Amino acid sequence: MGKDYVLFLHGVNVRESKENERNQNYTYADKLFNLIVELVRQKDRNRECIKVPLYWGDVNQSALNELLTNLQGSSKWNQLWFQDFRQKQILQFVGDGGLYISRLIGSMAADQLKKQTFKGLEKYKQDDRLHLVTHSWGTVVLFDILFASRWDNQEIPGYPSVKAIRDQLYGIGDKPKEGIRLASIQTMGSPIALFSLISINGRNANDESTHDISPGLSNLLKNLTQGDRELSWLNFMHPGDPIAWPLENVITKLIPDSGSYVHVEDVLTGDSGFLNLFAQTPPIRQTFLALANGGSAHGSYWQNKDVAQRIAANILTA
Repeated sequence: MGKDYVLFLHGVNVRESKENERNQNYTYADKLFNLIVELVRQKDRNRECIKVPLYWGDVNQSALNELLTNLQGSSKWNQLWFQDFRQKQILQFVGDGGLYISRLIGSMAADQLKKQTFKGLEKYKQDDRLHLVTHSWGTVVLFDILFASRWDNQEIPGYPSVKAIRDQLYGIGDKPKEGIRLASIQTMGSPIALFSLISINGRNANDESTHDISPGLSNLLKNLTQGDRELSWLNFMHPGDPIAWPLENVITKLIPDSGSYVHVEDVLTGDSGFLNLFAQTPPIRQTFLALANGGSAHGSYWQNKDVAQRIAANILTA
């Protein structure tokens, strides 16, 4: 029986310590992965899961720190409301968005992720399986690297790394019949639905968006399933997470015939924290108090037992 590689890619609000960065011992996915392994082994003791945590949080951290220092230097900074929310939510989300848009930072991230991917998957064999678990901007970053046509230009800095990553995955790259097979996709608190807007093509046939992930994703899914099975895609959303958006109809719009080879399911999650329960009451959940709980909601997936249960079920049925 093949092994199950579980690849994690983080998003907003995941910043490892400098010691973890230097040692490449990224711990942000440990709680979720340990829950998954425990649940898998309850059903199948012989099933082996291997954690592959990727980390890009340090690529643009210096630029974010410099920007924050300049913002805080304003004579009016101390008079602004919601300073904590501005710094920990809005700044990080928009700042990480620069990774998706900026060719320079994107190339730096691609180079870093390529090294980590090769290290994590260096021992995989032909009958092993890959499960993607992406969070927040990590979904956008990974899907951009895997599928967007903007990386097809051999003259850009990140091209060699992106090509190498794509060649590791069965169904895409120069040798689509080689590489590890993707067995399931899990997105958590993902904004990819919003950023599907920048993949819209122009009115003319030549007005193709360089950020469009549709053709590459469609080819991968078709090559994987070959018409005889559906790939499971779970999109986890906490109701109080302002970054999480539904995907079921968005994927159908991006890839009109996707229903025949991928099953996308939007899954609502929750937690038992007092603020979370309080924020769910009808008079409160549309107010800023509920939004203030958004940061906690956005990071809640990493220790959620229900999320781990659904991912474990995907692994067991792969």
